[in-house]
Amino acid sequence: MEFQSLPLLLEKIKPLDRERMDRAGQHIDKLVKPVGSLGRLETLAAQLAAMPGIGKLRDLQKEIIVMCADHGVYNEGVAISPKNVTAIQARNMLLGLTGVCSLAKSNGTHVLPVDIGIDCEPIDNLLSLKLARGCGNIAQGPAMPYAYAETLLLASVQLVQQRFAAGISVFGVGELGIANTTPAAAVISVLTESDPSDVVGLGTNLPAGLLKHKESVVRQAIDVNKPDTQSPLDVLAKVGGFELVGMTGVILGAAAAGVPVVLDGFISYASALAAVQLAPSVRDYCIPSHLSAEKGAVLALQHLGLKPYLHLDLRLGEGSGAAIAMSLIDAACSMYCDMGYLAESGITFPELSLLTHRA
Repeated sequence: MEFQSLPLLLEKIKPLDRERMDRAGQHIDKLVKPVGSLGRLETLAAQLAAMPGIGKLRDLQKEIIVMCADHGVYNEGVAISPKNVTAIQARNMLLGLTGVCSLAKSNGTHVLPVDIGIDCEPIDNLLSLKLARGCGNIAQGPAMPYAYAETLLLASVQLVQQRFAAGISVFGVGELGIANTTPAAAVISVLTESDPSDVVGLGTNLPAGLLKHKESVVRQAIDVNKPDTQSPLDVLAKVGGFELVGMTGVILGAAAAGVPVVLDGFISYASALAAVQLAPSVRDYCIPSHLSAEKGAVLALQHLGLKPYLHLDLRLGEGSGAAIAMSLIDAACSMYCDMGYLAESGITFPELSLLTHRA
């Protein structure tokens, strides 16, 4: 289905099937183990089983869509890596040489990089949704026109629909974009109504002495653009960036297809906040991979109401945390599909059955 407008997209997103979730929980409780003994893995399996876009929890094809774009706010001195690293790493991703690619190989996850606004000439064999070479400097004006944000959001949703039709059942989000923790911090500050001082962090190895400057840039971006807190797309257009819009589209697209989307770190939290504000039921399709090391990570996750599975002090981005968490998806599905039954094993756990309950 091709979505011609945002309202049509949002109408497609439905809550999880609670009857299917209850049946899945009953199935899990009958497996050969004490009730609840596999903890959050059991909850994850029941969540997956309740998603209308998933049939059986077996041999699910997994893909991380990595949105790549550049930022005008780079010119404000909020990052130390050269701006052309975005393009270089996009090329490396096509060759399978980046961190997310190596981690994704460990569990058979495909990585799909997308040029959604890199400041460079077209890259051979790189899928492109690009409308412009890099977004505007949010410290001086909006990142993009609202019409661009809507176009890119719907194009990203359509990409997910195409990949779902091609057999992908589990999506992940990732990003490439030098300086993108600055717009992500601005988006999170606005959508959580928090002061930038509680959100802005060091990103990728920014010297600590520049933290206050980065915070002031985020504050200036919000003051200059005055984003509408009740319109997530307006927030993304004014103080976000192309890849933030793209990831929001992937999250919404996965939810519209009724399948899970594995979040990565701090940048993806910003996109998830926008997606969940647009359609609250999206939250049920989000799998939070890890707790980012970035300063505002805990605050963002608290507002999302999500508890990450991994605590590894990751700050690479690219979708690297999502790639690792795909193994948890595999484990939950294997438990659900391949474990034996208590009734057939001759084992009983009477004490544990009385003392434990499903979280």
